[in-house]
Amino acid sequence: MKITLVRHAEVDEAYHGKYNGHVDIGLSEKGYASAKMLAEHFSNSKFDKIFCSDLLRAKETLVNFPHAKKAIYTQKLREKSWGRHEGMSFDAIIAQDGLEYENFLQWINALDGEAYESFILRVEEFFLDYLPSLKEENILVVTHAGVIRVFMSVVLNLSLEEAFNIAVPHASYRVYDSTQKSFSETKEI
Repeated sequence: MKITLVRHAEVDEAYHGKYNGHVDIGLSEKGYASAKMLAEHFSNSKFDKIFCSDLLRAKETLVNFPHAKKAIYTQKLREKSWGRHEGMSFDAIIAQDGLEYENFLQWINALDGEAYESFILRVEEFFLDYLPSLKEENILVVTHAGVIRVFMSVVLNLSLEEAFNIAVPHASYRVYDSTQKSFSETKEI
């Protein structure tokens, strides 16, 4: 099975550098342009199934794809929820809560919202249990950087910190080949 993982296109600048999680924001002008280029790039691709996060930024990324009408929109592909920290920057969280950054795991566990273990389990169940059960060969998934990085962490046996140091630019994609248990290089549009 091959899974083409697409990160949604760029959002408005006011949301850059923020823990956006479940904040339902749309694309920037640049994001819309990139989404159209992604759609054009994949216009001749054939996918057996198409899945997309149900958040607006992912849906707007997929809307011009010829495959959009067959897409299944799901909460399972949402970014991690950051609870009361949603929409806040690193500095704003420190100022509001007086938290100090000691290390990656301490920081993500100190933030509010969905427990990281639950987020990881959600990603594992979707990609390693649900998708293989469909017995399809070629799947398109439009989602968020955190989901892609957690999936890479699990499959490549990387620590979360290592996975979160992997660049996953807006409007980029990579292909996971389950028979090889490997990812292609990131391709940016």
